[in-house]
Amino acid sequence: MPSLTLEPRTYEDVAPERRPSLRQALVPVLGVVLFLGVGSGYLQLDPHGPLLWSAVLTGLVGRYWLGFTWDDLYEGMADSLLMGLQAILILFVIYALISTWVSAGTIPGLMYYGLSVLRPAVFLPATALLAFVVAFSIGSSWTTAGTLGVAFVGIGSGLGIAAPMTAGAVLSGAYAGDKQSPLSDTTNLAAAVTNTDLYDHIRAMRNGTLIAFGLSVALYAVLGLGAGDAVAAGRIAEIQGALAGTYDLSALVFLPLVVTFGLALAGYPALPTLVAGAIAGTATTSLVQGESFTAAWGVFLEGTSPETGVALVNDLLASGGVAGSAWTVSVVVAALALGGLLERTGVLAVLAHHLAGAVRGTTGLVVGTGASAIAVNVLSAQQYMSIVVPGMTLRNLYDEYGLEGEDLSRAIESAGTPTGALVPWHAGGVYMAGVFGVSTLSYAPFYFFAFLSPLVLFATALVGRGFSGSDAAREGANAPAATDD
Repeated sequence: MPSLTLEPRTYEDVAPERRPSLRQALVPVLGVVLFLGVGSGYLQLDPHGPLLWSAVLTGLVGRYWLGFTWDDLYEGMADSLLMGLQAILILFVIYALISTWVSAGTIPGLMYYGLSVLRPAVFLPATALLAFVVAFSIGSSWTTAGTLGVAFVGIGSGLGIAAPMTAGAVLSGAYAGDKQSPLSDTTNLAAAVTNTDLYDHIRAMRNGTLIAFGLSVALYAVLGLGAGDAVAAGRIAEIQGALAGTYDLSALVFLPLVVTFGLALAGYPALPTLVAGAIAGTATTSLVQGESFTAAWGVFLEGTSPETGVALVNDLLASGGVAGSAWTVSVVVAALALGGLLERTGVLAVLAHHLAGAVRGTTGLVVGTGASAIAVNVLSAQQYMSIVVPGMTLRNLYDEYGLEGEDLSRAIESAGTPTGALVPWHAGGVYMAGVFGVSTLSYAPFYFFAFLSPLVLFATALVGRGFSGSDAAREGANAPAATDD
């Protein structure tokens, strides 16, 4: 379970003389929206520049309008980077792991045997279900996507299914399983920050998660009916032949898979588990594929560029290694620095405070909680922040409405956890795009669970189902008096 050593400041934590008004807080927020919308959307720039412009604007507002010192602003960026350090390190390691698993024959082996078993009509729902089971078992959506997810994209391409569809199915299963797993860091964090028993939190999420995921699987089944029907058996045989002709595909190639998921099931954290998987990949590259020790570790750093004789297979198995993670990591660093500035200057706290003041009734509170989790995802680019900021800010308000801690924990995780991967500059969105080789905006339309999970949350709030004290609150009982700020 993650320990929260860096707690984002609440509205009361910000000194009144430096606390931004709502108008002041909206200036950097609108700047972020404008810069990213124009820079990345209209000018088609990489997000690095727009994120830098946003950070500069936020820093200038904080220094010259709100009176923060440069040291204050620097510490805000440093704290955010420290909170996101695990994500940065995982990015480095996962790029190396993918490359070593390619060179070891692990991913080619999964593709080879997957093409023998799976068929286009059932591939997408089967992928979502398998990803759910794996993520639930190991408690990590990132590990699931970065290992089996990569192989699923290759299998889907061989079956004639577009990579964005496969990526969406993997993500739906991975995040749904992660949300229900007692081993998940975000699940533990949501329970901890709301003072909720872990299993009470999981039970509170269960029905909504299963409804949203069940609808997602049904949609994938519909997509599968028209996907890949024209793929000839000869095409699959050509791909399998290229794989078998390039790699030794004996059972030993799955040793890195066994090591990685064995450690994950044993309860080891994601980072050491992935490092062990990458080391197992280099060892398997030498022992099974016959590469030298030096060549195997060269793959770890520089990636793979196999020559199998089939262009599709070459493209699917090309990877960048640790060196190939630079673009992705630099985006995450820039986004986390921006999120740290928004947090340190009190912008996030002020927005959350005014949201709480605008709430009227249980329905508005739950919907506002989910919306705030999504908004913090967009602004901070940090999964943990999307859970912690609304969790800490709104906890007392839930008490005033007679709601339980699991009502709050359910709301922030149902909306916050799955939606981060929809944001192109969010650590989760950047990570998933790099892992799948598919842009965030390309897979987003097929990542059904990210939309359905908050929608199911909002729908249950509107009908007053599944929340303690909902009926009383909807009738106005025990509702706190509105306050003006």
